[in-house]
Amino acid sequence: MQLHITGHQVEVTPAIRSYAEEKMARVKKHFDHHLDIKMILSVEKLQQRAEATLHTAGKNHFADATAADLYAAIDLLADKLDRMAVKLKEKMKDHHRGESAAKQEKFG
Repeated sequence: MQLHITGHQVEVTPAIRSYAEEKMARVKKHFDHHLDIKMILSVEKLQQRAEATLHTAGKNHFADATAADLYAAIDLLADKLDRMAVKLKEKMKDHHRGESAAKQEKFG
């Protein structure tokens, strides 16, 4: 898993970086192949914002979270990405389990 963390008007300290890596490890367990996550941490007035783009095979998925505390925003973002990863994995699994149209139709 590649995790790129950048800060916009926020300094990304080693503590914040390790906390984000720990939380994003939950997302990694849902995928066997290469996973790339780009995370942007920013401050908007009194709100802390965390946003991430999840790059999977051929698709990009975006999620963001806002909270009063940066660590809480990272937690909310990790929860959103985890739910998104589960949904994507189930969608891929269900897509390949379908029967062909010819087997389902009754002829004659």
